[in-house]
Amino acid sequence: LFLQFVFHTYTTGFTLLNGNGTTKVEEYSLQQNQVLCSLGAISYAACIGAFPLIFMNRYTLKSSLTQLVIKKLLPAPLLGLMSAFTVAVVRSPEFENGIEVMDRNGKVVGVSQKAGEKAVKETALSRAVLFGTTFLLPDVLLRFVERTKLAKTPRTLASVRMLLITAVLAGMLPVSLSMFPQCGEIKRADLEPEILSSTEETELFYNRGI
Repeated sequence: LFLQFVFHTYTTGFTLLNGNGTTKVEEYSLQQNQVLCSLGAISYAACIGAFPLIFMNRYTLKSSLTQLVIKKLLPAPLLGLMSAFTVAVVRSPEFENGIEVMDRNGKVVGVSQKAGEKAVKETALSRAVLFGTTFLLPDVLLRFVERTKLAKTPRTLASVRMLLITAVLAGMLPVSLSMFPQCGEIKRADLEPEILSSTEETELFYNRGI
């Protein structure tokens, strides 16, 4: 539970610092709301992430199938899902209040909730892919290492697992960041009526955040 809490605290802080900077309500209120939402999201994600293991230990579920599902198969998708969830909660002001959209020359033509929703969805998906893959793929590769008996002691296996996680994370980070462009595009027809009437551009742009 503690490690889950630390992990989600770090990623949530990163999300807060690297979101879209558009402010549509009083800055103090926005920051206060985001901090409260962040604390709630961190606590919820940490509890959900740790719950399967706590449940297994509490009820002494020791069958091989249970061990496989809870220790090997469930953590990666659950971590990816909770990572996407924290992004959506922390950056909820972006789709509630909207973000700035610009024309090709960088001129702001309006504030769009639809662009904010698109930016948050893209970032949440990229975060889920990053952490879900990073924690799933090393376990798959480790099974191969165990079968080939390349690492024969538990300490060696632990070291190999850490190296695999580091290597996969290093490889997945640029993949995750490049899934969607930093300067996102949205069609004019997909935006709100007030923005449609303020420009003739067919495509507009927004800062997606990281």
